Amino acid sequence: MQKRTKRQLILQTGDVFSGFSFGHPEEAQGEVVFGTGMTGYQEVLTDPSYCGQIVVMTYPLVGSYGFNLEDDEANRPHLHGFVVKEAQRHPSNWRSQFTLDEVLRHHNIPGLEGIDTRRLTRIIRSHGTLMGRLCGPEADRQRVVEELKSADRVQYPVSKVSCEQPYLVPGRGRRIALVDYGMKRGILRDLVARGCRVMVFPHTASASDILNWRPDGVLLSNGPGDPMQVPEALPMIQGILGRVPLFGICLGYQLLALACGAKTARLKFGHRGSNHPVRCLESNRVLITSQNHGYTVVMESLAATQLQVTHVSVNDSTVEGITHQDYQASGVQFHPEASPGPLDSQDLFDGFLEQIAKWKGDAHAKTL
Repeated sequence: MQKRTKRQLILQTGDVFSGFSFGHPEEAQGEVVFGTGMTGYQEVLTDPSYCGQIVVMTYPLVGSYGFNLEDDEANRPHLHGFVVKEAQRHPSNWRSQFTLDEVLRHHNIPGLEGIDTRRLTRIIRSHGTLMGRLCGPEADRQRVVEELKSADRVQYPVSKVSCEQPYLVPGRGRRIALVDYGMKRGILRDLVARGCRVMVFPHTASASDILNWRPDGVLLSNGPGDPMQVPEALPMIQGILGRVPLFGICLGYQLLALACGAKTARLKFGHRGSNHPVRCLESNRVLITSQNHGYTVVMESLAATQLQVTHVSVNDSTVEGITHQDYQASGVQFHPEASPGPLDSQDLFDGFLEQIAKWKGDAHAKTL
């Protein structure tokens, strides 16, 4: 049996979690956040919204069904570290091509296993999101703590994960402009599955760049970090509102809210996982949703806008969905593409296409 190397996670609070190394052997630093999904670790690892973060999985055994080349949500992971109670080195699934350890090693991401992830999660819930460092047992704890207290989180992470040039994904249906703020491939897959012709634009695209392509609708994607660090998005969105139907997901939804005059705020420890209940106010139906975000739209700030709340979180009553009262524009905080996660809200893509049909005046457009 191969000898295991010791590794520890030091938090800015001074808490230390000692366990064993897997994945890449080097040090790493980042925001320590937790995800509550029981499955979907491959989608978590490859979700660009985790850029700059050390992700803790609350489910104790991770890696049991391995990895494959089809389920990645981006070309490579952008997170800085991965923490689990137990990393499975012998996955069992007919689709498995790689182990968790192999994937982390290939992408130079350090992992830590063998710690009490429940206690770590409780610390994050108590203190809020913390900075942490994965390092060897010889590290000077006090020095690391002082450095973490003054460390900056990753600045402008959207610029690190967005595409650099527009590219086309062919289709014979609606022309959809998809603005990439750190897009998950699941969003693109759902649009393509509905026959859409999709032009993916970088986060720096202007309203004229997008409108010159003559889209039937515009979708603002998910992405990492603080929406206030994407200022170039606001004039673009304002230039599109009222001219073409618009739909925002996660960060894209937050940017839509900001462009309409609302405010956003940082959550204490965020929403991350595939089991978050959300209530649709129109139907009173509760959806189980996939989420990954550290910021929220401030409910009280909506009173001064033309935005109306459509969805709220069952857990903490934060805003989870909005619609514009004058324009064909709406958004949700959660991930309707469900990668990973339940399929409860995938019909929101159909609703977006129905909005487009109504806007274009199709004779058989369904009433929203």
